[in-house]
Amino acid sequence: MPYTDPVCHMTVAAESAVGHVVHRGETYYFCAQSCLDRFIATPDAFLSGAPPAPPVVPEGANVTYVCPMDPDVRADVFGPCPVCGMALEPQVVSLSSGPSPELVDMTWRLWWAAACTVPVFVVTMLDMAVGGRVSMAHPVLVNGIGAAFATPVVLWLARPFFARAWTSLVNRSPNMFTLIGLGVGAAYGYSVLATLAPALFPATVQMHGAVETYFDTVAVIVTLVILGQVLELRARARTTAALRDLLRLTPATAHWVMETGEERDLPLEQVQVDDTLRVRPGERVPVDGLVTAGHSALDESMVTGEPVPVDKRTGDSVTAGTLNGTGGLTIRATRVGRDTLLAHIVQMVSDAQRSRAPIQRLADQLAAVFVPAVVAVAVASGLLWWWLGPAPQGAHALVAAVSVLIIACPCALGLATPMAIMVGTGRGATAGVLVRQAEALERLAVADTLVFDKTGTLTEGRPTLIETHVHADLAAGEALRVAASLEVASEHPLASAFRRAADSARIDLYPVDQFRATPGYGVEGHCAGRLYRVGNGAFVRDVLSPDAGVEAGADRHRANGDTVVYLADATRLIASFRVADRVKASAPEALRTLAREGFQLMLLTGDGIVTAQAVARQLGIPEVVADVRPADKRAVIQRLQRDGHRVVMVGDGINDAPALAEAFVGVAMATGTDVAIESAGLTLVGGDLQGLVRARRLARATMRNIRQNLALAFGYNAIGIPVAAGVLYPVSGLLVSPIWASVAMTFSSVSVITNALRLRRTVL
Repeated sequence: MPYTDPVCHMTVAAESAVGHVVHRGETYYFCAQSCLDRFIATPDAFLSGAPPAPPVVPEGANVTYVCPMDPDVRADVFGPCPVCGMALEPQVVSLSSGPSPELVDMTWRLWWAAACTVPVFVVTMLDMAVGGRVSMAHPVLVNGIGAAFATPVVLWLARPFFARAWTSLVNRSPNMFTLIGLGVGAAYGYSVLATLAPALFPATVQMHGAVETYFDTVAVIVTLVILGQVLELRARARTTAALRDLLRLTPATAHWVMETGEERDLPLEQVQVDDTLRVRPGERVPVDGLVTAGHSALDESMVTGEPVPVDKRTGDSVTAGTLNGTGGLTIRATRVGRDTLLAHIVQMVSDAQRSRAPIQRLADQLAAVFVPAVVAVAVASGLLWWWLGPAPQGAHALVAAVSVLIIACPCALGLATPMAIMVGTGRGATAGVLVRQAEALERLAVADTLVFDKTGTLTEGRPTLIETHVHADLAAGEALRVAASLEVASEHPLASAFRRAADSARIDLYPVDQFRATPGYGVEGHCAGRLYRVGNGAFVRDVLSPDAGVEAGADRHRANGDTVVYLADATRLIASFRVADRVKASAPEALRTLAREGFQLMLLTGDGIVTAQAVARQLGIPEVVADVRPADKRAVIQRLQRDGHRVVMVGDGINDAPALAEAFVGVAMATGTDVAIESAGLTLVGGDLQGLVRARRLARATMRNIRQNLALAFGYNAIGIPVAAGVLYPVSGLLVSPIWASVAMTFSSVSVITNALRLRRTVL
């Protein structure tokens, strides 16, 4: 008896169903496992005719928070970093996460701080405008007004800063909040004591029985520090917002094509691998997949940086988030959810933004001694003013010490490298350059040697089988059938030529047993009752060497840049296949640009020397190393680096992974294998070598920006600390107020943030 699948509405017989479910007394049969799984998850939704609702994830569930300045610090709950005091942020960027709770908190604190600070500041300014007559005539009243408005600012609004300062002391990791806590706490404590018990102070600091206080100063300092925090958090939020914008490129729903041909809109969360989806003209692709029908041009600029639309036909891959043109496409989902290339880009960029470049180690080492040194300078300057300064010595000593503590805040120093890395890696993601490690950017900026793999890196990696030569008593179709049966399990780009040729000829493949791949050589296995090998000349050398004529003919093909693949059994050479793989259109100009920038170029490949030299001639690569195994590739990289070269290895296959990991910088093609991408520090998303030019420019721009940021941070401190300590007072009578010190501190952080954000507009 036939039944109707409740999910896709296909007709299914009980004996051919993959499974059945009894729900509310009724039995339902299913034509596919995916339908069974979907029904079990939400049966009532399918029976009602409505698509099931997306899964609900509890707010904050399984969220890991990480420090943007110290990526080794991780926590399960939101809060400040115990090392640097900065606010932690979610490790994984998602659309569900709302605005930064720290930014929300600091924003309302800023408004309340401003509301409390303005009155006491206005009173102080008016008193100064009349020559201090109000404070001299009514000192208790003026001090009382200051205490009334400054106390909530210090004890309520500045409480997070004091908590972080205390944490820094407990953990023995002094930071910017240590200085802020000491400076503001000292000034506020002095002012409270002066207000409540002025008689405790010497007559030299008293005026009409009262002591000058600094309530206005501490209120302004706290407000400016909060303002600096808000500006910094907003800058960090902009880098996260850029990643969220990438995630928003994927549509919320997908057009699911059922086996009956009917369409149903599903939430994107419910799309599964191997689902058939329709992408209409003008829509964005919902998941990574393969085109099964249709023809269109896709705008892939959001992942490759290239504005020219790319033609897509049956068999071509498409990427989630790319924009379809005027044609309709039907695709089969291959990667969904967090497995899509777009999700990987977001995650890898997010991780890279928190990774540390080697140049940051210098800043970290200096910061480790910076805060204790500043505290020592502040104490020394206060003592000198107390002993040697003019009356009132106590007031001058406090002003100098607090000014040193505030102006030397190391916030700018701590932001110098991370802000540039965050903005730079985000800029790279929009230009098709995916940075996995900040260290790779720093190294790429100073690298001097470029080593390229050939297939899939310099060439398109989409080879085509041109012709077949049979050398034994076997039909050409049968030779192709055997070779394609073995190659179907291989990851090598050349294998796709055999698979496509077999599909075009409608050849049914043999099942293969005991399959084994030898990276850099070929594959072997048992099919049709015999052991066969498919690979390069070295792989079948024992049966190839007696036939010099075969190799001579192969050399002629290799001289034109073609590749020759052999099929052999245990005793004889059976066939040779001529495979052509065109040089990428972007490669010649990209390599010329890189050579002009001073790179030495080398081609390093497992292909034969004749083929490799033909490709090298087309691209102007002067040095060629061919016929190398994966371990030999790594040995070549090691030799170059022992000779003093800083090597960038560019590859895309499993056989390139050891060399990518060994190189000074590894650059992988996103069109290549996962192991190659994981072994590299940078990935070119579109597989376009112009992306390597953009990566080099990005690396240099980012390192230049970091050096500028460090120069700004150290420059402010080199000038500001001595001035705050009072070195100009003997010659000019100038002693910096803590208020102006806090302005300078805030301005230094804003300068570093603003300079880092310029990287978003860098032309690559």
